[in-house]
Amino acid sequence: MEKERTAQDNKIKKQVPLRLSSTLFRDLSQWAEDDFRSLNGQIEFLLTECVKNRKRKED
Repeated sequence: MEKERTAQDNKIKKQVPLRLSSTLFRDLSQWAEDDFRSLNGQIEFLLTECVKNRKRKED
């Protein structure tokens, strides 16, 4: 049941206003382009990886 709810939660996207320095924005945009992702997709990918790493460290 918990896995099913998590899968449903992953499909729901929340909007979050985000302010970045122009340097960070430029660097992330270039990185996203290099990885063939949108800037939003790149930020989501990086945050997901960071959360996974943190969870691994907690175990």
